[in-house]
Formats: sequence, C-alpha cells, structure tokens
Amino acid sequence: MLVLAVDTSTPAVTAGVVRLTDGTVVPVSQRVVVDARLHAEILTPNILECLSDAGLAPGDLGAVVVGVGPGPFTGLRVGMATAAAFGDALSIPVHGVCSLDGIASELADESELLVITDARRREIYWARYRDGVRVSGPDVCAPGALDVAGATATAGSPPHTALFDLPARDVTSPSPTGLVLAAQNLLTDGIEPAPLVPLYLRRPDAKTLDERAAEKKASS
Repeated sequence: MLVLAVDTSTPAVTAGVVRLTDGTVVPVSQRVVVDARLHAEILTPNILECLSDAGLAPGDLGAVVVGVGPGPFTGLRVGMATAAAFGDALSIPVHGVCSLDGIASELADESELLVITDARRREIYWARYRDGVRVSGPDVCAPGALDVAGATATAGSPPHTALFDLPARDVTSPSPTGLVLAAQNLLTDGIEPAPLVPLYLRRPDAKTLDERAAEKKASS
C-alpha cells in the first residue's frame, strides 16, 4: 500500500509517500521545508512533487495519514484540510495520528522518552513514551512544570529539548515514515478511520465576534 503522509503541527511542512508492505515501512519520496509561514502555500505543491518524483499518480495512493497535533490552530488546519481533501477526492481512508507519536515511533528503542515541541507563549507540548508506547500526554505546560524524572532522552524541537538536562535524539519533527509507523496498526488492520479531530490542547488565539462581544460584556 502506498500511503500519503502529511504533518503541519510544527514549523516543518512535511509531505511524503511511504510504502507499507507486510509490516515493512519504506520511504518512497518526501519534502520537508522548515518555515511556519508557508504551510498553506507549499503543502499541496510538495505533495504533488513527491508523487512526481516517485513516478506516481494520486490514484496510486491507498490511504492518507495526517498529524493532528498538538500544534497551533492555523498550521493544523492546513494539514488536516489538505489530507481530508485528498482522501475525499480519491475515496481513500484518512487516518489522524498524534504528531508527537510520529516523532516517538522512530525511537521505539528508547526506554523512557520525552517528546517536546513548541507550544509558543513560553510553553511546550509534550508526551512521554516507554519503549515506543505513549504512557502520558499529550499535554501543554511551562517547561519548568514538566516532571522529567526517570526520562532517558528527549526528542522534538531542539531549542526546547535543550532546556532539559537529558540527551536529545535527532528526530525534531514528524517524518512521513514516523507518521505511517504511528498509524501502522490502523492501516494494516483495515480499521475504519475516526473523524479527524485536531489536538489544540488550548483555545486558539483567534476568537469569533460573538466571543469577543461576550468577553467585553463580562469585563464591563
């Protein structure tokens, strides 16, 4: 099965095609551009370039996997809407996975791993994994509030993993291979995809006019 994998939960705009055969996950082609301002502009062109590089047509795809966060509102919306559009147009399943799982899945041999990404506002998104299995999180907090006792390594955003006195593994964002590894059981077992639900973990900065009016009224 050829799987399209995309993620826009971090500053990296990630797209790729991965082959899943008999439990083996093999990358076919990928594009990763680190620029949080370009999610909407380059994701779809990069997907089409990945297909072209591999000599594939969209109709060759058998499924889509998309990271659903945690991440910023705008970035997640771009990736998930794009994944849903490809799935709808091609009538193929679209599976959402926790983006932090996509990072951890490439480090399954790490006994106690903390995956950490930038939540902005001087906070971090985090989840903890034991032998590749998530045991707590995802959640959001200030770096100083995260209990790292017993952790053996970190992975994710380098400026934020550097805040902790732990070895940092060289997996900084979800790769296409990592995303498919995180979704492997869903794909191979033919499980019906659940609705795509973004993991914001907190309310987005953007507010509707009604919300702004309600806040103004409450403060007056």
